[in-house]
Amino acid sequence: MNPSESQQNLLANETTGRAPSVQSLSPPTDYILGPVEKHFLLSAERGDCATVKRLLEENKDHPEILNINCVDPLNRSALIAAIENENVELIRLLLELGIQVKDALLHAIKEEYVEAVEILLEWEERIHQPGQPYSWEAVDRSSSNFTPDITPLVLAAHKNNYEILKILLDRGATLPTPHDARCGCDECVTSSEQDSLRHSQARINAYRALTSPSLIALSSRDPLLTAFELSWELRRLSQMEQEFRFEYNEMREQTQLFSQSLLDHARTSLELEIMLNYNPHGDNWEPGERQTLDRLKLAIKYKQKQFVAHPNVQQLLAAIWYDGLPGFRRKSMIGQFIEIGKLGAMFPVYSTIYMLSPTSPMGLFMKKPFVKFICHSSSYAFFLMLLGMASQRIEYLAIELFGNAWMLEILAGWKRRERGCIPGFVESGVIIYVISLVVGEIRSLWSDGLLEYISDLWNIVDFIQNMFYVIWIMLRLTAWIIVQREYWSGVDPWYPRDQWHAFDPMLLSEGAFAAGMIFSFLKLVHIFSVNPHLGPLQISLGRMIIDIIKFFFIYTLVLFAFGCGMNQLMWYYADLEKQKCYHMKDFPDLPDFDNQEKACSIWRRFANLFETSQSLFWASFGMIDLMSFDLTGIKSFTRFWALLMFGSYSVINVIVLLNMLIAMMSNSYQIISERADTEWKFARSHLWMSYFEDGDTVPPPFNMVPTGKTFEKIVKCGKNERQTRSLIKKSREKALARHDTVMRLLIRRYVTAEQRKRDEFGITEDDVMEIRQDISTLRYELIDILRQNGMRTPTIDKQDAALSGKKGRVMERRLQKDFQIGIVEGIVNAVIQSEKEPKDVFSQIAKAIGRKSSGSKKKDWNAMVRKNTTSKDPIGSTTEATMKQTQRSIRRHMQHSPNSDLASLDPNRLVDYNPNLSEVSPTTRIAYAKFMMGRSRPIKEEDGEVKNEGEGSQKSVRIAGEPSIGRSALKKSLLKSISSGSMDKVGEKAGGVEVRAPSPIPEDPREDNVEKSPQGKAALVKKSLDVKPSSQEQGDKKAGTDDEEKKKKEEEERKKKEEEEKKKKEEEEKKKKEEEEKKKKEEEEKKKESSSGPPKPAPREDNVPVATTQLRGKSKATGQIMGGWI
Repeated sequence: MNPSESQQNLLANETTGRAPSVQSLSPPTDYILGPVEKHFLLSAERGDCATVKRLLEENKDHPEILNINCVDPLNRSALIAAIENENVELIRLLLELGIQVKDALLHAIKEEYVEAVEILLEWEERIHQPGQPYSWEAVDRSSSNFTPDITPLVLAAHKNNYEILKILLDRGATLPTPHDARCGCDECVTSSEQDSLRHSQARINAYRALTSPSLIALSSRDPLLTAFELSWELRRLSQMEQEFRFEYNEMREQTQLFSQSLLDHARTSLELEIMLNYNPHGDNWEPGERQTLDRLKLAIKYKQKQFVAHPNVQQLLAAIWYDGLPGFRRKSMIGQFIEIGKLGAMFPVYSTIYMLSPTSPMGLFMKKPFVKFICHSSSYAFFLMLLGMASQRIEYLAIELFGNAWMLEILAGWKRRERGCIPGFVESGVIIYVISLVVGEIRSLWSDGLLEYISDLWNIVDFIQNMFYVIWIMLRLTAWIIVQREYWSGVDPWYPRDQWHAFDPMLLSEGAFAAGMIFSFLKLVHIFSVNPHLGPLQISLGRMIIDIIKFFFIYTLVLFAFGCGMNQLMWYYADLEKQKCYHMKDFPDLPDFDNQEKACSIWRRFANLFETSQSLFWASFGMIDLMSFDLTGIKSFTRFWALLMFGSYSVINVIVLLNMLIAMMSNSYQIISERADTEWKFARSHLWMSYFEDGDTVPPPFNMVPTGKTFEKIVKCGKNERQTRSLIKKSREKALARHDTVMRLLIRRYVTAEQRKRDEFGITEDDVMEIRQDISTLRYELIDILRQNGMRTPTIDKQDAALSGKKGRVMERRLQKDFQIGIVEGIVNAVIQSEKEPKDVFSQIAKAIGRKSSGSKKKDWNAMVRKNTTSKDPIGSTTEATMKQTQRSIRRHMQHSPNSDLASLDPNRLVDYNPNLSEVSPTTRIAYAKFMMGRSRPIKEEDGEVKNEGEGSQKSVRIAGEPSIGRSALKKSLLKSISSGSMDKVGEKAGGVEVRAPSPIPEDPREDNVEKSPQGKAALVKKSLDVKPSSQEQGDKKAGTDDEEKKKKEEEERKKKEEEEKKKKEEEEKKKKEEEEKKKKEEEEKKKESSSGPPKPAPREDNVPVATTQLRGKSKATGQIMGGWI
């Protein structure tokens, strides 16, 4: 699309090259949050600025403990959380402490948070270096929430936020010009070849931004023209890219709604007239002059139906239409009919006066649109009356009824000389009318141009009608010439009609005249569009023609297919019937209807393809009976097969397709009837506008007579009074200033109304959450201020400290439980593991054939169902999640650790990995190692995998810090497959997962005791047993039996140890409770002493962070999840 002058300010060409669409696919990285990072993100979500600042200052030199750029499972950083909660103070704090902005600006625009947008724009301007990508452009696309073609201005336009758009446009932001869909430049070709989907979606995003009403209102000097052109371009794109037709139509409706909204804010007729008569390139319209309605003509050209059907536009058009007939619309229906009848009967008088004196009062009255319409309609009605009289041969009837003997004798001569006769009085009048209609169409074609002329379907109907009449005139002339030539050659050319040749020019001319007459009478439907009762019905019927055309494509295909088949089957027998009909030797060309009536009637049914198709067509209306199949010599099978084909045709075409046509037309009528009023008003406005033009004032046939206006133009030819360039320039500047003033008023009213709509919304959930965020922020600030001043602060309950609202609770749960977006291994693999072989159809057929001779073994479907059923528990369990996480950790270690025995492929070290390999050859050991490595690869952990309850980060810390825990037990549980030094590597975070250092926030001591206790060791042993490689279980039978005996002994010993450890644990818990009660009493005594003396700063507890509370969970799982503390 070539941008117009109104779009030059809106669009700007991209000067920088776009990045290639095809990029290497990098999987999203799994980031395991540590306890401090969880505390940091939760504090940011709650708006606890003091805690956020303290945590960042305490861990300034320990980025491995607290990374300021850490993100939650949904890839939200602390800055994005602050933007979503609209916490300006926290945003400024995080920016000052050096957090990476990334795509935070786009998130702020998405949330429509204007204050954050301003802050981030200033920050981006401060840190951006020329030549370097902006923060949102430098984000890794695998973790970004926005596509590369989304810029701040594009996203703001998508959100249609007027304030943010104004901020960006004031800063000089521009939009890239979307290339044409057929564009063949290097950039488009490269982008389409690399990623065609991204190329199309980028164009959609660009056009979605361009169609933003706020963007058009802010950047376009002529918003109406911009909306019209965008709507037309989107209509073209919806036809070219059918895959995105819905999106383009949705944007087109948005632009049409915007232009319609501007009309709602026009308050006076002057504003409406200035808006609808403006034309930057044509003649300038001045108030008080005859209205040109150039902008309204453009709306009709661009199919802006809602704009044209707007009540304000219709009121203006109606005022112009009925100009010159004051009080006509207030008259009764009878009064209106009388007025119309008088105007219609006087059309020859008005036409004659206008031809003689166009500037006289009667001549000027003739130029009024409604009077002009009545005169043209009356003239066309008189033409239709002539056609009816010609079809009834009115001259013959008049002479027969009222003529004398002499006239009857003349009539007999006319009838005898009918072939090649000259036209009569009525036909001569029809010929004069036809010539005048052709002259009118030529003038219309000359003034409008070929493309605009063809765009109106009624012009095509007029062309077909005039073409038939011209053919009629030419054939009549040809027939007269042939008859005169035969007469002068001495041959009698006049003989009865039944002896004429089948293609005699006279017969052909009558066929053309009949077809033209049909089109002439049907054109009355176009005039009916003025009527409010018949107009909507005419529009609905016209739209259903498309359904009829669609139906006839399929109908004709079926008709032709069955016609070919039945003609091939029946042609021979039809020829026999023809021979029976034309059996007379003396007259071989005459049928014998007297003796062979049946044969002469049915031989045409299947004589050839054309006749067969005709028979099938009329069969749809029940005009063909089954007697037509009883042909001479036909055999029983042939007749049966022909009847079967005929029945199939009747079912398909008559029952199915005809009922489908009825359903289609009913559906279309239902859809059209809902918007029939808009369609009718648009069609009526188009008709009205054709009579507003200055030209074709007199109707046919008076339009062939030159008027005084025509002679005046001939006299003044070459002496046209042209305005000087300076006058034209001044008048255009004046018109432009007047139009700009009206547009600014309309845009101001439109924007004000839209902003009020936004402000009139009631209290939403976001408003409530914002209030909660402010209260939470104030609460933590007060607690921090009181604590810093040495005052006593209350201990915050867990429920009070939790985030308020469902959204906050969901976010906290995901953070604490290390929720990740990914897959859960094992379920799908277990289902499809029995179908690993390629599904070759031919090999399956061969196997099926081979099985037939092997015997008839019945399939045990119950066993197969039990084998393929993998879901044991519909809701799962925490233990299952812990076991899967342990398995994944060991597999990652086996695959990624370069120093592991399995990855080394050393036969000697492989014996240490699995002692059972000592009985096989070194080559078998290497093959076993490759098999195990290949087996672990499909189960490799994907990025974004779900972590259960945060045990990965904490467990890795504990195992790395305490390598001696459970080492001997783990050796036994893994069938001596892991050496004494390898256990230290099992707990490490392989595969790109970070290893967190011990947290400075103390954890629940009970959890440490559980892990140090024999029960904790036993639990670790139990988890490790679950991840033993399945290939080792399929080892040697002797080694397997020995292992089973060892397992039984170990389980018995473990049970005994567990009972002993339970007793010890109960005693230790009692001691701990007593010690805690003593500590509490001592602390209370110290507080009493400090309160009695002068105030002193409260000593800071090492184990209790600011504004946090101790979690006294009763279960080990809760202690692991929360790390002992929030």
